[in-house]
Amino acid sequence: MDVSTLTSRGGPRTGREARGAATEGAARAGLSARGVIYLLVGALALQIAFGDGHRQADRGGALAEISGKPFGAVVLWALAVGLVGMAVWRLSEAVFGAGGPEGRKATKRLSSAGRFVFYAFVASSVLLFAAGSRGGGGGGNSDKQSKDMTAKVLQMPGGQWIVGLAGIGIAAAGVWIGVRAVMRKYHDKLKLGQMSRRARQAVDITGVGGGAARGLVFAAAGVFAVRAAVEYEPDKAKGLDDTLRSFAHTPAGPWLLVCVAAGFVLFGLFSFAMARWRKV
Repeated sequence: MDVSTLTSRGGPRTGREARGAATEGAARAGLSARGVIYLLVGALALQIAFGDGHRQADRGGALAEISGKPFGAVVLWALAVGLVGMAVWRLSEAVFGAGGPEGRKATKRLSSAGRFVFYAFVASSVLLFAAGSRGGGGGGNSDKQSKDMTAKVLQMPGGQWIVGLAGIGIAAAGVWIGVRAVMRKYHDKLKLGQMSRRARQAVDITGVGGGAARGLVFAAAGVFAVRAAVEYEPDKAKGLDDTLRSFAHTPAGPWLLVCVAAGFVLFGLFSFAMARWRKV
Protein backbone atom coordinates (compact mmCIF):
# COMPACT_ATOMS: atom_id res chain seq x y z
CA MET A 1 0.00 0.00 0.00
CA ASP A 2 1.62 3.28 -1.10
CA VAL A 3 1.53 6.74 0.41
CA SER A 4 -1.01 8.03 -2.12
CA THR A 5 -3.42 5.28 -1.13
CA LEU A 6 -3.02 6.08 2.53
CA THR A 7 -3.59 9.76 1.82
CA SER A 8 -6.67 9.13 -0.27
CA ARG A 9 -8.13 6.86 2.39
CA GLY A 10 -7.01 8.77 5.45
CA GLY A 11 -6.16 12.43 4.90
CA PRO A 12 -9.08 13.74 2.84
CA ARG A 13 -11.60 11.59 4.70
CA THR A 14 -10.30 12.91 8.02
CA GLY A 15 -10.54 16.44 6.67
CA ARG A 16 -14.08 15.88 5.46
CA GLU A 17 -15.07 14.36 8.79
CA ALA A 18 -13.56 17.29 10.70
CA ARG A 19 -15.32 19.79 8.43
CA GLY A 20 -18.57 17.86 8.77
CA ALA A 21 -18.35 17.82 12.58
CA ALA A 22 -17.61 21.55 12.68
CA THR A 23 -20.46 22.30 10.29
CA GLU A 24 -22.88 20.16 12.29
CA GLY A 25 -21.93 21.94 15.51
CA ALA A 26 -22.36 25.33 13.85
CA ALA A 27 -25.76 24.35 12.44
CA ARG A 28 -27.11 23.08 15.76
CA ALA A 29 -25.84 26.16 17.62
CA GLY A 30 -27.45 28.40 15.01
CA LEU A 31 -30.80 26.63 15.17
CA SER A 32 -30.77 26.91 18.97
CA ALA A 33 -30.03 30.65 18.75
CA ARG A 34 -32.89 31.07 16.30
CA GLY A 35 -35.14 29.24 18.73
CA VAL A 36 -34.29 31.63 21.57
CA ILE A 37 -35.06 34.70 19.43
CA TYR A 38 -38.42 33.35 18.21
CA LEU A 39 -39.41 32.35 21.75
CA LEU A 40 -38.71 35.86 22.99
CA VAL A 41 -40.43 37.60 20.07
CA GLY A 42 -43.47 35.39 20.59
CA ALA A 43 -43.51 36.12 24.32
CA LEU A 44 -43.24 39.87 23.67
CA ALA A 45 -46.08 39.70 21.15
CA LEU A 46 -48.22 37.91 23.73
CA GLN A 47 -47.55 40.72 26.19
CA ILE A 48 -48.65 43.24 23.56
CA ALA A 49 -51.82 41.26 22.90
CA PHE A 50 -52.68 41.36 26.59
CA GLY A 51 -52.20 45.08 26.96
CA ASP A 52 -48.47 45.85 27.29
CA GLY A 53 -48.14 48.09 24.24
CA HIS A 54 -44.70 49.44 25.21
CA ARG A 55 -42.88 46.27 24.22
CA GLN A 56 -41.14 45.94 20.85
CA ALA A 57 -41.97 42.54 19.34
CA ASP A 58 -39.06 42.03 16.98
CA ARG A 59 -35.41 41.03 17.10
CA GLY A 60 -34.40 44.35 18.66
CA GLY A 61 -37.00 43.95 21.38
CA ALA A 62 -35.85 40.41 22.08
CA LEU A 63 -32.22 41.50 22.40
CA ALA A 64 -33.17 44.41 24.64
CA GLU A 65 -35.15 42.00 26.82
CA ILE A 66 -32.11 39.73 27.15
CA SER A 67 -29.71 42.58 27.87
CA GLY A 68 -31.78 43.67 30.88
CA LYS A 69 -31.51 40.30 32.59
CA PRO A 70 -28.73 38.94 34.85
CA PHE A 71 -25.94 37.51 32.71
CA GLY A 72 -27.68 39.12 29.72
CA ALA A 73 -24.38 40.09 28.09
CA VAL A 74 -23.19 36.47 28.23
CA VAL A 75 -26.42 35.26 26.62
CA LEU A 76 -26.18 37.93 23.91
CA TRP A 77 -22.66 36.83 22.98
CA ALA A 78 -23.76 33.20 22.98
CA LEU A 79 -26.63 34.07 20.61
CA ALA A 80 -24.25 35.99 18.37
CA VAL A 81 -21.87 33.05 18.18
CA GLY A 82 -24.77 30.70 17.44
CA LEU A 83 -26.01 32.91 14.60
CA VAL A 84 -22.49 33.11 13.19
CA GLY A 85 -22.58 29.32 13.23
CA MET A 86 -25.85 29.39 11.30
CA ALA A 87 -24.29 31.66 8.68
CA VAL A 88 -21.21 29.42 8.41
CA TRP A 89 -23.42 26.35 7.97
CA ARG A 90 -25.38 27.96 5.14
CA LEU A 91 -22.14 29.14 3.51
CA SER A 92 -20.75 25.60 3.63
CA GLU A 93 -23.92 24.35 1.93
CA ALA A 94 -23.55 26.98 -0.78
CA VAL A 95 -19.89 26.07 -1.36
CA PHE A 96 -19.82 22.30 -0.83
CA GLY A 97 -23.50 21.41 -1.25
CA ALA A 98 -26.07 20.33 1.32
CA GLY A 99 -26.74 16.80 2.46
CA GLY A 100 -29.06 14.54 0.49
CA PRO A 101 -29.20 13.44 -3.15
CA GLU A 102 -30.15 16.91 -4.42
CA GLY A 103 -27.90 18.91 -2.10
CA ARG A 104 -25.46 19.87 -4.85
CA LYS A 105 -28.06 21.24 -7.25
CA ALA A 106 -27.56 24.86 -8.29
CA THR A 107 -30.96 25.89 -6.94
CA LYS A 108 -30.19 24.40 -3.51
CA ARG A 109 -26.82 26.13 -3.40
CA LEU A 110 -28.34 29.44 -4.44
CA SER A 111 -30.96 29.10 -1.70
CA SER A 112 -28.23 28.39 0.85
CA ALA A 113 -26.27 31.41 -0.38
CA GLY A 114 -29.30 33.63 0.16
CA ARG A 115 -29.77 32.26 3.66
CA PHE A 116 -26.09 32.83 4.36
CA VAL A 117 -26.45 36.51 3.45
CA PHE A 118 -29.52 36.83 5.68
CA TYR A 119 -27.97 35.13 8.71
CA ALA A 120 -24.68 36.95 8.22
CA PHE A 121 -26.62 40.22 8.49
CA VAL A 122 -28.55 39.02 11.55
CA ALA A 123 -25.38 37.73 13.22
CA SER A 124 -23.51 40.99 12.58
CA SER A 125 -26.39 43.04 13.99
CA VAL A 126 -26.51 40.91 17.14
CA LEU A 127 -22.73 41.18 17.49
CA LEU A 128 -23.00 44.98 17.26
CA PHE A 129 -25.73 44.96 19.90
CA ALA A 130 -23.70 42.70 22.20
CA ALA A 131 -20.67 44.95 21.75
CA GLY A 132 -22.70 47.93 22.91
CA SER A 133 -23.72 49.56 19.61
CA ARG A 134 -27.46 49.60 20.29
CA GLY A 135 -28.21 51.50 17.10
CA GLY A 136 -26.30 49.05 14.96
CA GLY A 137 -29.29 47.19 13.59
CA GLY A 138 -29.72 44.40 16.07
CA GLY A 139 -31.42 46.65 18.61
CA GLY A 140 -32.97 49.02 16.13
CA ASN A 141 -36.68 49.32 15.52
CA SER A 142 -37.65 47.05 12.63
CA ASP A 143 -40.55 49.31 11.68
CA LYS A 144 -38.35 52.39 11.34
CA GLN A 145 -35.77 50.43 9.37
CA SER A 146 -38.45 49.11 7.03
CA LYS A 147 -39.94 52.56 6.45
CA ASP A 148 -36.53 54.18 5.92
CA MET A 149 -35.44 51.54 3.43
CA THR A 150 -38.76 51.71 1.57
CA ALA A 151 -38.49 55.50 1.35
CA LYS A 152 -34.98 55.29 -0.12
CA VAL A 153 -35.97 52.69 -2.70
CA LEU A 154 -39.11 54.61 -3.72
CA GLN A 155 -36.92 57.60 -4.58
CA MET A 156 -34.91 55.52 -7.04
CA PRO A 157 -35.85 55.23 -10.73
CA GLY A 158 -38.44 52.48 -10.92
CA GLY A 159 -38.59 52.43 -7.13
CA GLN A 160 -42.30 51.66 -7.01
CA TRP A 161 -41.77 48.57 -9.15
CA ILE A 162 -38.82 47.45 -7.03
CA VAL A 163 -40.74 47.79 -3.76
CA GLY A 164 -43.85 46.23 -5.26
CA LEU A 165 -42.01 43.23 -6.68
CA ALA A 166 -40.10 42.78 -3.42
CA GLY A 167 -43.40 42.83 -1.54
CA ILE A 168 -44.87 40.23 -3.89
CA GLY A 169 -41.78 38.09 -3.38
CA ILE A 170 -42.02 38.35 0.42
CA ALA A 171 -45.74 37.53 0.35
CA ALA A 172 -45.11 34.55 -1.94
CA ALA A 173 -42.33 33.36 0.37
CA GLY A 174 -44.74 33.57 3.29
CA VAL A 175 -47.31 31.44 1.48
CA TRP A 176 -44.56 28.97 0.52
CA ILE A 177 -43.32 28.77 4.13
CA GLY A 178 -46.83 28.21 5.48
CA VAL A 179 -47.82 25.60 2.89
CA ARG A 180 -44.60 23.63 3.36
CA ALA A 181 -45.13 23.66 7.13
CA VAL A 182 -48.71 22.41 6.85
CA MET A 183 -47.58 19.70 4.42
CA ARG A 184 -44.83 18.73 6.90
CA LYS A 185 -42.07 19.00 4.34
CA TYR A 186 -39.61 19.34 7.19
CA HIS A 187 -39.90 15.57 7.71
CA ASP A 188 -37.35 15.15 4.91
CA LYS A 189 -34.77 16.96 7.04
CA LEU A 190 -35.36 15.10 10.30
CA LYS A 191 -33.82 11.92 11.67
CA LEU A 192 -37.25 10.36 12.13
CA GLY A 193 -35.81 6.95 12.90
CA GLN A 194 -34.16 8.33 16.04
CA MET A 195 -37.36 9.95 17.32
CA SER A 196 -40.04 8.38 19.48
CA ARG A 197 -43.69 8.59 18.47
CA ARG A 198 -44.36 11.29 21.08
CA ALA A 199 -41.35 13.27 19.90
CA ARG A 200 -42.61 13.16 16.30
CA GLN A 201 -46.06 14.29 17.43
CA ALA A 202 -44.58 17.18 19.42
CA VAL A 203 -42.42 18.23 16.49
CA ASP A 204 -45.44 18.17 14.18
CA ILE A 205 -47.41 20.40 16.53
CA THR A 206 -44.59 22.93 16.78
CA GLY A 207 -43.56 22.63 13.13
CA VAL A 208 -47.03 23.03 11.62
CA GLY A 209 -48.27 25.67 14.06
CA GLY A 210 -45.02 27.61 14.11
CA GLY A 211 -44.42 27.43 10.37
CA ALA A 212 -47.98 28.52 9.57
CA ALA A 213 -47.70 31.54 11.90
CA ARG A 214 -44.32 32.48 10.45
CA GLY A 215 -45.65 32.20 6.92
CA LEU A 216 -48.68 34.36 7.77
CA VAL A 217 -46.48 37.13 9.15
CA PHE A 218 -44.21 37.06 6.08
CA ALA A 219 -47.24 37.19 3.77
CA ALA A 220 -48.74 40.12 5.70
CA ALA A 221 -45.45 42.04 5.61
CA GLY A 222 -45.29 41.49 1.85
CA VAL A 223 -48.82 42.83 1.41
CA PHE A 224 -47.92 45.96 3.38
CA ALA A 225 -44.87 46.49 1.15
CA VAL A 226 -47.01 46.20 -1.99
CA ARG A 227 -49.46 48.69 -0.51
CA ALA A 228 -46.60 51.11 0.20
CA ALA A 229 -45.49 50.83 -3.42
CA VAL A 230 -48.96 51.28 -4.93
CA GLU A 231 -49.82 54.28 -2.74
CA TYR A 232 -46.26 55.65 -2.85
CA GLU A 233 -46.25 55.97 0.94
CA PRO A 234 -43.23 54.52 2.77
CA ASP A 235 -45.15 54.65 6.07
CA LYS A 236 -47.43 51.89 4.77
CA ALA A 237 -44.50 49.48 4.95
CA LYS A 238 -44.22 47.61 8.24
CA GLY A 239 -41.49 45.80 10.08
CA LEU A 240 -42.05 42.73 12.23
CA ASP A 241 -43.31 44.71 15.23
CA ASP A 242 -45.95 46.71 13.32
CA THR A 243 -46.95 43.66 11.28
CA LEU A 244 -47.64 41.70 14.45
CA ARG A 245 -49.55 44.61 15.98
CA SER A 246 -51.72 44.85 12.85
CA PHE A 247 -53.22 41.44 13.66
CA ALA A 248 -54.76 42.96 16.79
CA HIS A 249 -56.74 45.42 14.62
CA THR A 250 -58.56 42.81 12.55
CA PRO A 251 -62.20 41.77 13.18
CA ALA A 252 -60.80 38.91 15.25
CA GLY A 253 -59.39 41.45 17.66
CA PRO A 254 -56.32 40.71 19.81
CA TRP A 255 -57.00 36.98 19.67
CA LEU A 256 -55.51 36.70 16.20
CA LEU A 257 -52.34 38.31 17.55
CA VAL A 258 -52.43 35.84 20.44
CA CYS A 259 -52.58 32.95 17.97
CA VAL A 260 -49.73 34.33 15.86
CA ALA A 261 -47.62 35.06 18.95
CA ALA A 262 -48.23 31.53 20.22
CA GLY A 263 -47.19 30.30 16.77
CA PHE A 264 -43.87 32.13 17.12
CA VAL A 265 -43.33 30.46 20.48
CA LEU A 266 -44.06 27.11 18.81
CA PHE A 267 -41.56 27.91 16.06
CA GLY A 268 -38.95 28.65 18.70
CA LEU A 269 -39.57 25.21 20.21
CA PHE A 270 -39.50 23.70 16.72
CA SER A 271 -36.07 25.29 16.16
CA PHE A 272 -34.80 23.52 19.29
CA ALA A 273 -36.18 20.24 17.95
CA MET A 274 -34.42 20.86 14.64
CA ALA A 275 -31.20 21.54 16.53
CA ARG A 276 -31.59 18.10 18.10
CA TRP A 277 -32.79 15.94 15.21
CA ARG A 278 -32.09 17.75 11.93
CA LYS A 279 -29.94 16.03 9.33
CA VAL A 280 -26.88 18.16 8.65
